[in-house]
Amino acid sequence: MRLRLPEERPTEPPTGYKIAHPVLSQDGTRAGFTGVSLGGALPYGVLDEARCVYGLRHRAPHRRCDCGFHCVHDRAAAEALLCTAEHRAAVLLEVSVLGAYIRFERGFRYARQRVRTATVGPCGCGAVAAALADAGWGRPGWRALTAACAGCVRGRTSLSPAAFARLAGEGLRVRAGGGVAEQPVGLKVSELVAEAALLQARLDWFQTQLAQLDERGSQG
Repeated sequence: MRLRLPEERPTEPPTGYKIAHPVLSQDGTRAGFTGVSLGGALPYGVLDEARCVYGLRHRAPHRRCDCGFHCVHDRAAAEALLCTAEHRAAVLLEVSVLGAYIRFERGFRYARQRVRTATVGPCGCGAVAAALADAGWGRPGWRALTAACAGCVRGRTSLSPAAFARLAGEGLRVRAGGGVAEQPVGLKVSELVAEAALLQARLDWFQTQLAQLDERGSQG
């Protein structure tokens, strides 16, 4: 006698959270994500179906395999993964769990998903991200992207969050999730004070020179 797992039939898709790296296709026409662990070799789109990373022909998620998309129930648990050194450049995804799934204590392993929201962390310098720029690594045919502020993008291949969302399609929303605002271009308050003091000193010098010229003129 074989025991069967209990079946759930929710009225709407469950919500889950995970982290991933945003990626851009080599020709710049497609955008998606790649996982941070087992599934990292298989980039996926905003709306996509899981495939067995071992190349087996069974449908994911298989009970005797660890294939399929993975996510956790709690947003805070996914955010905690971003604290580790190897995951600092990843983004936080909010996903809809679609198709068949296996429920675990902390999350799901499932067949299909829709990425609803991607939250991008700050640039490496600490400023709010203004773009997703070439991270310097990738997968065959795909460039990995990382958060970058306007000052750190430089000449790298990059997309604004809105452009990435449009390229990825399927109603994806991309937002900047943290960091400090960049300083406006120009002099800081301390630099302006120093400039004003220098100008005042020069003005005092000119006034002294004019006074000396007036004295010499009156004596002549």
